[in-house]
Amino acid sequence: MSSEAIALRPIAVVHCHRTDTSDDDWGSVESTIELDAERFAPEVLLGLDAFSHIEVVYAFHLVREDRIHLGARHPRGRSDWPLTGILAQRAKARPNRLGVSRCALLGVEGLVLRVRGLDAIEGSPVLDIKPYFEEFGPRGEVRQPAWSHEIMKDYYR
Repeated sequence: MSSEAIALRPIAVVHCHRTDTSDDDWGSVESTIELDAERFAPEVLLGLDAFSHIEVVYAFHLVREDRIHLGARHPRGRSDWPLTGILAQRAKARPNRLGVSRCALLGVEGLVLRVRGLDAIEGSPVLDIKPYFEEFGPRGEVRQPAWSHEIMKDYYR
């Protein structure tokens, strides 16, 4: 494996009313994603408004390095759920503190995207934005453990 690091520089920042990192009730959250006007012109978003959804890669910027998990833990600290490796969860305290979210694209105005259902808090640095294509969704049957359905039941409420 190459030891050469890739430097990631945020392209945008999230603005929304959510400042807490709680795990539920993201479905109705409306946010804006404001691109860096020093680096980008509005043409970078040309055609994005033709898509209903986008994928956003962002940083969990409030997770301190000493809180990162490199092994296994119980999801959300619940001992009634199985001990699970951090890479088999979607927890914030991941090795590189990266979040990936699919959300509805409500509009594009200059360098600002309006979205709903983005599970990033105020000030989250955005590393990438991609249009969502159905063809990139899962092919074939999706399998996941029962605890993961339980953990998600109120996530997008």
